Amino acid sequence: MRSPLRPLPAVVARWTAAARVLRWLDALLASLVIWAGAVLAFPSASPGALAVPAVLVTVLGALARPLRARWRPVTGAIGLVLSARLSPGDQAWYVRPGAADRVIVTALGRTRVVIARLDGAGAEGLSVRRTRVLLVPLDSA
Repeated sequence: MRSPLRPLPAVVARWTAAARVLRWLDALLASLVIWAGAVLAFPSASPGALAVPAVLVTVLGALARPLRARWRPVTGAIGLVLSARLSPGDQAWYVRPGAADRVIVTALGRTRVVIARLDGAGAEGLSVRRTRVLLVPLDSA
């Protein structure tokens, strides 16, 4: 008898690994923006000396969950591109770092999407911003 568990499709497995890398790229971009702001704010200081405080401010900002959840320029842009082809009724993979679930898109707005898990774990749909999640269309997997 076959095992009921199937491995994730290769495309989805790559995106689960890439999700963590994308979050690191978001942090790197935040650090560069803070550093550039510090260079502009303190023109007399050397740019190299401002790099360490910029990294420290980035680390402190990463500890603040609301700020970390909202600052996702790289992940958000890629999430918008990935979910551009989705329409209500389509199935997709809801990808997080290290995990992925099959979902169905029940409603789609400009920047929001409502998804429902196919395994019946949730009785209601989950409304999320397309800039904060990675939804890989099922047909690309």
